[in-house]
Amino acid sequence: MKNLELSEKQKKLLLEIARDTIRNTVLGTAQIDHEIDDPTLEIECGAFVTIHNKGGLRGCIGNIIAETPLWLTVSNMAVQASTADPRFPPVSADELDEIDIEISALSPLWKTEDLNEIEVGKHGILIKKGFNQGLLLPQVAIEYGFDRMKFLEHTCMKAGLPGDCYKSGDCEIYIFSATVFGEKDQG
Repeated sequence: MKNLELSEKQKKLLLEIARDTIRNTVLGTAQIDHEIDDPTLEIECGAFVTIHNKGGLRGCIGNIIAETPLWLTVSNMAVQASTADPRFPPVSADELDEIDIEISALSPLWKTEDLNEIEVGKHGILIKKGFNQGLLLPQVAIEYGFDRMKFLEHTCMKAGLPGDCYKSGDCEIYIFSATVFGEKDQG
């Protein structure tokens, strides 16, 4: 599976799960038991939950490895993005009406040796070298106007490596696609 197709109904449900989870986590109330009866949402799938506030990044955490069904991964990452992103304090109750949520449902990773296989805006990149690794989602390249080489360089730097590390033979490059959608898309 190199791409995950989600219907508008499935996207809406995942966004509701993320919103409910964040609200209940921030307010300290019991989580809602979402009844999931959808085989696609039961697929084990990695995902990122990104939170914005007034257009600025407010939290983003994900799991690239598929360990739980997609809906549960989204719920778990919503908790993490709202409370555990080390770059930001936890989301406060006062912010709940100001934030908007974006979800990136990930395909499985595949290793590539051919840099031309990377399509800017379609693929995300994971670069590994030794104990270092860095990942950028597909939308990052679009948001910052990166071409393929800039995208690779910034992924290396996110891993704490020199920008040109992707040229070395001991660097592993993985790519993936993501189905990206957010509350702003829902109208």
